[in-house]
Amino acid sequence: MAKKNPTKAPAETPKVEELMTGTTVFNIPLPADLKALKGMSPIVIRQPYHIDYVHSYGQDSPFFAGLSNGKLLGTKCGKCDYTYATPRLACAQCGRETKWVEIPLSGRVHTFTTCYFGGEEFLKETPFHLVLVEFDGVDTLFLSRLIGPSGPEDIRIGMKVKAKFRRNSQLKPTDVYFVPSE
Repeated sequence: MAKKNPTKAPAETPKVEELMTGTTVFNIPLPADLKALKGMSPIVIRQPYHIDYVHSYGQDSPFFAGLSNGKLLGTKCGKCDYTYATPRLACAQCGRETKWVEIPLSGRVHTFTTCYFGGEEFLKETPFHLVLVEFDGVDTLFLSRLIGPSGPEDIRIGMKVKAKFRRNSQLKPTDVYFVPSE
């Protein structure tokens, strides 16, 4: 059995630092009779959440480089002559590798929707309009935002639109948007 060292002071119990951040609760009513806990209202906490997510655009990097330089880049199959407004590494028709091509900056509204709710990125901008744009010589549609019309009654199928780009690229799909060109 080890002998106690009378000259050494007893270790203090470690304490958790009290921070004045996040949710701070000073008093939550608790019934004296624990049988009443089943009827207790739920505690609801609002807690912000943030995470830095590092990712690569990989094979789609040229598309985002194009956006930051005011260009829309799609891909085209050399065998099928099929052009994709949203780039694909391989052709969906024959499976061959595609090549990068510049697609037009002007097109037409193929269809649209007005979003009254959105993710965190767009929540402050609701309502907003999303359009599928069709381009001459391109076989697929391009999804983007339509800026300018105040309501859905100001948008029509076939309406001519043109691409605009953020002055300061954020390397996001939202670097490009469309405006009416009529």
